[in-house]
Amino acid sequence: MNMKQKVIISWSSGKDSALTLWRLMNDPNYEVVGLYTTHVDNDIPFQATPIAVVKKQAQLIGLPLVLIALPEVFPSHDIYQQTIIDGLKNCGLQFDGIAFGDLFCNGIADYRRQYIEPAGWECVFPLLGQSSLQLANEIIECGIQTKLVTVDSTQLDIKFCGRWLDHQLLSEFPITIDPCGENGEYHSLVVDAPFYQQPLNLAWLERETNTRFCYQRYTLVETESFPDADIAVS
Repeated sequence: MNMKQKVIISWSSGKDSALTLWRLMNDPNYEVVGLYTTHVDNDIPFQATPIAVVKKQAQLIGLPLVLIALPEVFPSHDIYQQTIIDGLKNCGLQFDGIAFGDLFCNGIADYRRQYIEPAGWECVFPLLGQSSLQLANEIIECGIQTKLVTVDSTQLDIKFCGRWLDHQLLSEFPITIDPCGENGEYHSLVVDAPFYQQPLNLAWLERETNTRFCYQRYTLVETESFPDADIAVS
């Protein structure tokens, strides 16, 4: 009998990492043992997801969460890589591989391998090289409910900020837009999924539209509490 490979997932709070988790949870070759998230101060860059919301996602999933603080949004490659390696080595979880939700074959896989593999871990890319449109449809059809919470107004009309990712939205995207937003057109927040014990309870607030990036703001509404998922902070 083959032993399952234990993996930790790079968790962004959005749809690509959620589909990565769903794929691996349903793959008999893998055992997902945790999530890790990088953040600056109290938010995840780009998504602008508050750490409190990421913690609640991990609780609803029932997996340990490793929080790795970055010194700034764009640290040097050396600092970024060493921070990730140190955080994962010191997190207390045992795993053989790290799974990423990258889609494009644009050199990102080689970049990740060149600092992850020397540390003794394998890189896993369940979505790499697959059609963005097919993946977007899979996200919708498997029950991952995600909302566009950040839109780059230089690439996509801000009217899409705050919309749910569904078939109607995909049909409205301009032809120049990658359906999964892989060129940075938008970033998302997973509000519900088949692996959540219940949906995130959020109060949706205003949209901020006064800068290049439009943000759908929200706040977490605490309801039923779940046990902490052994959140590790490094």
